[in-house]
Amino acid sequence: MTHAPDFERPLFDGFDGQGFAEEGGLYYKLNDEQSAGTMEFQQEVTYRGGGALKLSVRPFGRPLPDDASERAEVWEKPRLWVPYLRGVWYGFAVKFVDPPRDDHRYMIAQWKREILPNTTGDFSPFLALRLRGGSLIATVETNYHAPLRDFGRGVPAKAGRGEVPVWLRPGLNQMRALVATDDNWRPDMGGLFHATTDRIRVIDRGGKLPNVNSGWIDVVVYSQPGPDGSGRIELFANGKWVVTVEGHIGHGEPFLGPRQYFKFGPYRAPHYNVWTLYFDDFRRSFRREDVLRGADLPASLP
Repeated sequence: MTHAPDFERPLFDGFDGQGFAEEGGLYYKLNDEQSAGTMEFQQEVTYRGGGALKLSVRPFGRPLPDDASERAEVWEKPRLWVPYLRGVWYGFAVKFVDPPRDDHRYMIAQWKREILPNTTGDFSPFLALRLRGGSLIATVETNYHAPLRDFGRGVPAKAGRGEVPVWLRPGLNQMRALVATDDNWRPDMGGLFHATTDRIRVIDRGGKLPNVNSGWIDVVVYSQPGPDGSGRIELFANGKWVVTVEGHIGHGEPFLGPRQYFKFGPYRAPHYNVWTLYFDDFRRSFRREDVLRGADLPASLP
């Protein structure tokens, strides 16, 4: 009898106990950057059920290199990572505590391609949820392609029909697209995204990312990288369809690993204070109905 691989099974964790649920497939990674973080299974602030996970980062209190970071991220266990080009649904709820409003590097969730040991290079997440100037935004990364238009570093791109604003990083063979924002985002905040591309296409589905002061935010993502142009991402927040992203998604280097993985929690460049997020109701499945609850959606969704 042939058994399905471990990654095929749905994953769920409501963080109701004093540790990660076996059926959730999650763990807190231990390394130097993660030593800036703390993790608490608590019952006072919750979204669903009787508990939620509190993740915080604090200053290291010692000199750090320029590329250092402070993290309190929870990872999927490697044996459960999904094949890179296969589409999979993710869901989780997040609540911000005193969300920072400065122009610093903040990330709350990221989807990445596996990086093999001894790989040379810095490969950013192909999808990330970030804070910038107090606004919640989503970015998509892929390999570098010559832009349609370049307005110059620090000048927010004015994207026309069929164009998406991008930050060009040719030295790393990468570019990052801005694909979704909240209602507080202003055009002048987008100076990092100074060029445009049509290699990534964004279809507006009518929703917006919620304000970070609005309480619990339930995020649902369909993740299917495709660096050859076949990629697809679906993004929902609080049951509302925000965007569909299609085209060149993710990195195509042959020396990278064959799987994708997800991690969540506060991640930032070194800073002076404590930053806290709550997470609840993690789920992952190849079946949309296991993750996206109570939404009347077209059958064309995977």
